[in-house]
Amino acid sequence: MAAGPWGWGPAALALALALLLALLLGGARRLRRRYAVDGARASLRGRAAARADGVRALLVTAHPDDEAMFFAPTVLGLGRAGARAAVLCCSAGNYYNQGEIRKKELEQSCFLLGIPASDVTVVDHRDLPDNPAVEWDTQLLAAFVLKHIEANNINLVVTFDAGGVSGHANHISLYTALRYLHSERKLPEGCHVLVLESVNLFRKYISILDVPVSCLLPRDALFILTEEETEQARRAMRCHRSQLLWFRHIYMLFSRYMVINSLRLL
Repeated sequence: MAAGPWGWGPAALALALALLLALLLGGARRLRRRYAVDGARASLRGRAAARADGVRALLVTAHPDDEAMFFAPTVLGLGRAGARAAVLCCSAGNYYNQGEIRKKELEQSCFLLGIPASDVTVVDHRDLPDNPAVEWDTQLLAAFVLKHIEANNINLVVTFDAGGVSGHANHISLYTALRYLHSERKLPEGCHVLVLESVNLFRKYISILDVPVSCLLPRDALFILTEEETEQARRAMRCHRSQLLWFRHIYMLFSRYMVINSLRLL
């Protein structure tokens, strides 16, 4: 039987790796519990707003299920910190002609995340189709978003970054529209924009093992869910029954976005 590095056999290597993984998991869980107690409040107050309970946040998503699949830590973290959150979903997710079903699933998911149906808006416009190959028109999209911001006195907007987490063209279009509004100074005074950090494939699927990494790296806001909140996020994701293919179940188990959101200010 071949020996590994330092003359270790396979059994010894396996044991060492198991012990290392156990130590990493234990450390990540302790850090998660410690940070989740008041980390959201500290991050939000320190960077994005003077008072967390004065935040009126708008989550701008591309499709029904984005709010649970990618942004659940932010939505639940904002709620924990005393902020009020609403959702503006910029398409009905009608790529497979399931738009009406997905609208209802969105409302059910948002309810479990603490957002009532009255604070959920779906933009169902023919020029903003659910299509991974289509980049949405920046001016049209910016007009919809700005109108919603002004009508609801929003002072914090949350959306995707330039990578769109998954690289989806519709996700990236949201970033482009918000970056345009921000750079052209069209947003109301005092309205901040936080964009969700896209990470590499390895970090994306190591779940809570990414907690120490996320805590060490620079960011403007960081939301980490407790175990109970993570299960709440998964229940919200399960509301999207029309989208629950086999790989989505794997995603819910291993994606760091079901537990961690790190965000940067524009």
